Amino acid sequence: MATMHDVARLAGVSPSTVSYVLTGTRPISQATRDKVLAAMAQLDYQPNAMARGLASRRSRILGLLMPMDERGLGATETAFVTGAAAAASAVGYHLVLSPVGGGNLDDLRRLASQRMLDGVVLMEVQLADERVTVLQEAGVPLVLIGRTGDTTGLSYVDIDFEQTVREAVAHLVGLGHRRIVYVNHSAATLASGYGPALRTRDAFVSAMSGHGLEPVMIPAEDSAAGGRAALAAAFARTPGLTAVVAMNETAIFGILGELTGRGLSVPDDVSVVSMVTSPQVAELATPALTAMTSPGSTLGRIAIEALVRHLDGRGNERHQQLLPCALEIRGSTAEPRRPAPASAEPSPTSGG
Repeated sequence: MATMHDVARLAGVSPSTVSYVLTGTRPISQATRDKVLAAMAQLDYQPNAMARGLASRRSRILGLLMPMDERGLGATETAFVTGAAAAASAVGYHLVLSPVGGGNLDDLRRLASQRMLDGVVLMEVQLADERVTVLQEAGVPLVLIGRTGDTTGLSYVDIDFEQTVREAVAHLVGLGHRRIVYVNHSAATLASGYGPALRTRDAFVSAMSGHGLEPVMIPAEDSAAGGRAALAAAFARTPGLTAVVAMNETAIFGILGELTGRGLSVPDDVSVVSMVTSPQVAELATPALTAMTSPGSTLGRIAIEALVRHLDGRGNERHQQLLPCALEIRGSTAEPRRPAPASAEPSPTSGG
């Protein structure tokens, strides 16, 4: 394998001159540059990635910034990462997953100031997300997986939560369910302004109201215990409930456990739909969960492609795109055993 010294000898220059051609750190005459490049081609010399990055003023590294807690990455979140990583690799970039930026803006500022990343994909976006401002002020190109409240001038890809919730509710209503409860993320998550939790809350109200039904939403901690507590609260608020829609993968197994503990079967007594879920998670349950399957891998890929277009100067327009989840019917939904009368009204409403 040819080395930099081999290139220097063939071109009749010093190794440092070869380095300057690669890195661009000093001006080199075009004639000398041409000799070095010709020698490199003749020897099939492959400069290392760092040298190529310096030559183009690029690190060829992209950051995927995703705040993480003790739960780590589940199968559904992993799909976003693998889709993004594959897309980055396909165009010659490395993708680095970093938890920087959850609540520590100083760490994010330090990361942005080091210029190690050519661009950033930001996940777990809040409606008012200070991380966006920090990255914009530092001049770091970014694409969101998710949306802020004001998306002016931003590139993003996100789930179409309105259509996703509408189709989930329509599936249950079409089976004959009238008392449907939505189990969301925690009250703290809602209060923090987390986009998916707030958008699905509003979409559920709209979808249920569109069918003339009363929306009941229960917040749940992201744990099995949180799911059990949420289902107990759901029965207290809506004793005759026949269906649950949940967007909380960690809690949903607690929901299923609480149903079993009450002597209720899925789907004969209560139907369950899991939203924004991977097939891997849906198949873990017994029966397998009817789910609104997350387009996570596709969203990860599209986000990277949009970011690279910006970096290459091919994306002058902002990229803004929504994709709905896809309904996949499995064993956790069926007609209610005792359909509610058409005129029946669910008990007390809530929102949360």
